[in-house]
Amino acid sequence: MEHRLSQRIEGELPILVYKRGMPVATGQIQDASRRGLYVATDYSDIRLNQPIQLAFKLPDKRQDCHRVLNAHVIRRSTGGLGLAFDGSDNDARVIADLIQWLQGQSLLAEYSTGWQHQRH
Repeated sequence: MEHRLSQRIEGELPILVYKRGMPVATGQIQDASRRGLYVATDYSDIRLNQPIQLAFKLPDKRQDCHRVLNAHVIRRSTGGLGLAFDGSDNDARVIADLIQWLQGQSLLAEYSTGWQHQRH
């Protein structure tokens, strides 16, 4: 049984992975929490505890800028990377904006699925 310290919000958001300031891979955020996230990627040239940066853009109309989060690798799998924000220098607002955006997408998906089922 997993014991999570904060709730994970599922979603899909394309990202760029940077290692030592250089772009090394693309991926997609699959879920996130205040403490970390899981990125689906086929990139494997990375070790546990290695610091990385993630750059992403929230597709909203208010801001047209890329945001960056610092994290370190806590889990590797064939399909992606488990990353933690703990001990990394991050703007809490960027994490909050990401979580809020994912929650909004999740609610839209639930509403859309429910509405489609009612029509049939």
